[in-house]
Amino acid sequence: MEAAVTTEERPEGIGDIDRAELARRFEEHRPYLRRLAYSTLGSLTDADDVVQDAWLRLQRWHENRAGGERIENLRAWLSTVTGRLALDQLGSARSRREQYVGEWLPEPVVTTSTDPADRVTQDERVTTALLVVLESLSPAERTAFVLQDVFGMSGPEVAEVVGRTPAAVRQLASRARKHVQDGTPRFPASQDEQERVVSAFALAWRSGDLATLLGVLDENVTLTADGGGKVPAIRKPVRGSELIAKLFLGWYRSTTGAWARAVQVNGRPGLLVSDGANPGVASFVVDDGKITAITIVRNPDKLHDLPLDGDPDWYIN
Repeated sequence: MEAAVTTEERPEGIGDIDRAELARRFEEHRPYLRRLAYSTLGSLTDADDVVQDAWLRLQRWHENRAGGERIENLRAWLSTVTGRLALDQLGSARSRREQYVGEWLPEPVVTTSTDPADRVTQDERVTTALLVVLESLSPAERTAFVLQDVFGMSGPEVAEVVGRTPAAVRQLASRARKHVQDGTPRFPASQDEQERVVSAFALAWRSGDLATLLGVLDENVTLTADGGGKVPAIRKPVRGSELIAKLFLGWYRSTTGAWARAVQVNGRPGLLVSDGANPGVASFVVDDGKITAITIVRNPDKLHDLPLDGDPDWYIN
């Protein structure tokens, strides 16, 4: 299990301050709160809604406070509020996803740089692979794991968010850790190794080299795509290196103008691909040197701020 992300902060009391100062202090915490909500929900759109609601609640507190009441630690207060709102949102999101057309995958965060300074809106721990595994957890388990193991909140703080006792939170987090351990790589790739493997996959795909493509795919690799019923995509996950290699060789290569570009997807090497009309974001799980899972998000509602300008790295056909 990877170490939790620490969030050191100084105590920050809020009492008799004006609206402008309140807004300034909130904005300092917005990126952190967005990461927290996104990690819980797997949706940037829903995360932004949650963070905005947290701001509205802070405003209401500011307007209605009496007797000089203070918030002694603003980040802790906002983390609790955001965690509760995300948990509520997660419950309703699960109901909506039951009606979703095809497979539901988390919204990807796509960047072109590996410089950590350029990735302030995400947490490297929250990879696409982890977000996919978190989908199998109950809302309470997921929230407990994200808040405690990813963002380093204490058991009593998490208990306040999920409305359980600290003992119950320990059980929730323990079950969640087991699911995460079972669903993530035993021998995860380093950043450099993943980049090498994904590059080898892309080169073999580009050149139509079936033998090399099979060489970088695990025999039991899975492919999952999310089109949301809005663009063509496979409706159910498929398994097997030979089937998936042939799907890739025929999928985009048969379309004039298809192209690809190397990008970072949730902090890990991935690909931005296009069939000439609709873009997609491909994420890869690499375990013991082989690709064991590929996810492709093509639903246009989930693809925001993609680096589409400029020339592609290569054309596929």
